[in-house]
Amino acid sequence: MNDTPQRNRYVVAADIGTTSTKALVIGLDGRVVASRSVEYPLYTPTPDRAEQDPDEIFAAVVKAIGEAVGQAGVSARDVLCVSFSSAMHSVIAVDRDGKPLTRCITWADNRSESCLDELKREHNGLGIYRNTGTPLHPMSPLLKLMWMNRNEPELVKRTYKFVGIKEYVFAKWFGRYAVDHSIASATGLFNLRSLDWDEEALRVAGVSRGQLSEPVPTTYVLKGLLSGYAERMGLAPDTPFVVGAADGVLANLGVGAFDPGVYAITIGTSGAVRGTVREPITDPQGRLFCYALKEDFWVIGGPINNGGIMFRWVRDQLATLEAEEARRRGMDPYDYLTELAASVRPGSDGLIFLPLLAGERAPHWNANARGCFFGLTLFHEKKHMIRAVLEGVAYRIHSVVTALEELAGKASEFRASGGFARSAFWRQVMADVLGAPVVVPDSVESSGLGAAVLGLLATGEVSDFSVMREWARANVRHEPDETNHRTYERLTAIYNDVYDRLKEPFDAIAAYQKQRIGGG
Repeated sequence: MNDTPQRNRYVVAADIGTTSTKALVIGLDGRVVASRSVEYPLYTPTPDRAEQDPDEIFAAVVKAIGEAVGQAGVSARDVLCVSFSSAMHSVIAVDRDGKPLTRCITWADNRSESCLDELKREHNGLGIYRNTGTPLHPMSPLLKLMWMNRNEPELVKRTYKFVGIKEYVFAKWFGRYAVDHSIASATGLFNLRSLDWDEEALRVAGVSRGQLSEPVPTTYVLKGLLSGYAERMGLAPDTPFVVGAADGVLANLGVGAFDPGVYAITIGTSGAVRGTVREPITDPQGRLFCYALKEDFWVIGGPINNGGIMFRWVRDQLATLEAEEARRRGMDPYDYLTELAASVRPGSDGLIFLPLLAGERAPHWNANARGCFFGLTLFHEKKHMIRAVLEGVAYRIHSVVTALEELAGKASEFRASGGFARSAFWRQVMADVLGAPVVVPDSVESSGLGAAVLGLLATGEVSDFSVMREWARANVRHEPDETNHRTYERLTAIYNDVYDRLKEPFDAIAAYQKQRIGGG
C-alpha cells in the first residue's frame, strides 16, 4: 500500500449487468460492507431481439451507487475511487448530442444472424476472429453493425457514435467517449496485438474509427463529474472513476483463477468458463474468445447464452404453482425448486434438457439452436424436469470446458461465481458433471471484487493483482462424486449426440419461427 491518507478506505465497484446493476462498497481488506442492486427490463419484441433502454440502465447505475454508498454510511471523502465492470457486446447508436437513436442492443440479440454466412464466406471471417479474438456470432458488435448498414442505412447516416452501455454511461457523466481495451476486445473490431481498432474489421462492419470510442487501458482514470451527479451518488466531484473492464475477465480476477488448470465458471443470466494466459491466444476452430484485461493478462474461454435465465424460465413457466407455494411458506422460490430437484436421482432418470432457448454461443456458436427435453416419459414428473434443466446447464458448461482444455490444458479446479455459486446443490451437480473440484471463494461477487482490485491498481494502492489471492480465499470445496460422475459421463455423451443430430432441424424450426413470429 502507498501513503494515501487513511480516510480513503473504500472502493465503490459498479457492475453493469444484463438484468441489473449492482454496486458494492468494498474495504481495502476486500470486505464487502454494502451492496445494492437495481433491476431493469429486457425488451424482446421478437424472438431474435433482446434490447434495453440505455437511460433506464443509466438511472439504475446512479441509483445503485448512491444507495450502496448511503447504506455503507461512508462519507464522500472515504471513497478512494469508483471502478467498473460491465456486460460485453452491447451497441447503442447515439447522435451528436449523445441522445440514443436505438435501444441498447445486448449480447443476447440475434437479429444479425442473417449476416453471419456472408462474414464467413466473403469477408475472411476466421481471419478477423484470429486478429480480434471475438468469435463469429450475432452477439458480436461487428455483426450488429453489418446488420445495421444493410437494414437501417439511414439510421447509420444519422449516427455520431456507436457505443457500448458503459461508454454511454461515462459520456453522460464526463462528456467523453472512451472504451477500455477489455470491452473493445469483445467487439470483433479491435486488434488484440496492436490494441487498436482493426482496419479490416472496420471495413467489413461499415464504420470508421471516428464513429467509435477512443480505446484506453482498463486502468484509465476519468475525473470531473458533470454537475449534479456526484451529489446524487454521495461522492466528491473529484472522485476518480476507473473505466474498468468487462465482467467476464474481472470475474476471473475476482475469484483468483490465475494458475494453469484453475478455471473460472460464472453463471449469472448467461454463463462462461474462462482461463488466463499471458499473451493473446485464439482457437484455430474459432470456438473460444480471447479478451484483454491488461497487457500481460488475457482471458480465454467460452460463453453460453443460457445460464441462470434457464432457472428463471423454470420458475416463471413450468413451476408457477410451486413458486407460489414457496412464497406462502416464506421461502425463496428458487430454494424450494432446488429442494424438488434434489429429490430426484442424478441424471433425472434419463431425462435430458438442451437449454438452448436463447440460441447458443460456445463452442458451437449456433444462433438457431433451440431448447428441448429428450427422453421424456410418463414416468417423469415436474421435479425431474426441474433437475434436468439445472443439469442441462452443467452439460453446456462441460462442452465449453472440453474445448478450453484442448488449448489451455486439463482442468484441476473450477472457481465458482455468479448466482449459481450461491446454490450448494447446483455447485455439486457441476462438480459431478465436470469431474473436478468446484471451489467457492469467500465472496461470490467476483466481477465487483475484480473491478475493485483494478481500481486499487489504477490509483496506485497496489502494484499488482496479488492482493486478490487474499481476497479470494477458498471458502467451500465440492469434490466430485465418482459414481455420479460416471452417470453424467454417459449422459453428456448422449446430450452431445442429440445436439449434433438436431443441427438441421434447429435451422428448420428457427426459420419457421422467424416466419410465423417475426424477426430476422
